[in-house]
Order: sequence, then C-alpha cells, then structure tokens
Amino acid sequence: MELILLEKIKHLGDLGDVVDVKPGYGRNFLLPQGKALQATDSNKKVFEDRKAELVKKAVDSINAAKTRAAKLEGAVVVVTALASEEGKLYGSVGPAEIARAAEGQKLDVEKSEINLLAGPIRTTGEVKVLARLHSEVEVEFSVKVEAERA
Repeated sequence: MELILLEKIKHLGDLGDVVDVKPGYGRNFLLPQGKALQATDSNKKVFEDRKAELVKKAVDSINAAKTRAAKLEGAVVVVTALASEEGKLYGSVGPAEIARAAEGQKLDVEKSEINLLAGPIRTTGEVKVLARLHSEVEVEFSVKVEAERA
C-alpha cells in the first residue's frame, strides 16, 4: 500500500515521502489518525497544495515539544506509594502514576509519552525516565519514589 506521509514518522519517513507499508498498518493506523494519504494522483495534488501548511504545523509541533522538554529536563517528579520497611513497593509505579504526579507539580507530560526503560518501578528511590514528547524530541528526567506514611 503506497501512502504519502503528512508528518515525520520514526523509522518510516519524513513529511511528503511516498512510502510502501503493509495494508493493515496503513488502514488501521496511518490513515485513521491523519498521518498519511493514499498515494493517488489527486491526493498528490492535494498534498502539494497543503504542503506549506503542513510544514508550518510540523515546525510548530516540534517547537512546542522543545518548550515542554526544557521544563522537564532536570526535573524530579516525586511519587508516593505504599512500601515495606525494606523499600519494596506493594505493587508498582507506572506511567499513569508518574503522569499524575507530574501534573500535580505543574509539569506537562502525558502517560503515553513516558517510557520506563527498565519496566515498572518496584522499589523506592530515584529512577531515570525517558519522555518521548515528539518523534524528534526526547528528554530524560528523574522520578523519586518515596514510601507513603500511614
């Protein structure tokens, strides 16, 4: 299935590239999310007419992600969770809990953007976390898990 990309997609191509993808990926992800158009002659003309608008939108998106990354860089998000005396958590801390704690500290990060490199956090202490805010913008910040006092 040939598609015209309407934005940069990691490991696939850049804005305006005509790529050949598997039909399921195109039909179920790229087309419904507005990330691509089918590569027909009429769609190529539509793309050329909208290219300036799409480039401006892409640049604005990258700039917004860089602004958010500057606020997150070096930040320490504090999460409290029930833990044993040894520091082992009853359960774990995942992206949803980190996003909620970051929101409480006035930091802008979504749970879908958080990448826990070593899986869910299961002990107290400080852990480095990667946030992928855009396909071109990644930032690393710290999550400090503290034992909740009963």
